[in-house]
Amino acid sequence: MAAKIRKGDKVMVLTGRDKGRTGEVFEVRPDENKALVRGINMVKRHQKQTQTQEGGIISKEMPIDLSNIAYVGKDGKPTRIGFKIQADGKKVRVAKSSGAEIDG
Repeated sequence: MAAKIRKGDKVMVLTGRDKGRTGEVFEVRPDENKALVRGINMVKRHQKQTQTQEGGIISKEMPIDLSNIAYVGKDGKPTRIGFKIQADGKKVRVAKSSGAEIDG
């Protein structure tokens, strides 16, 4: 199945404490149905010192469910995503609100 949200997409959070904020997806976990969005769903974690990393309290992003984020189009508004088959047989993502092709 083709992914509606992909790495590099700009998304808006629909629910939760970060509702209304936007960020860029930097990792998608399709098996868990979750994504990591830069600067969204931040938590503090205690980290032990290793040879490569410093110890202390660090802030990191936690996964957010794909149902709680929406793709943000060129107009800056969140939209749902559908799929369309082009004449040459290529499958592209389409913004439901405007009908514009996202990657094509």
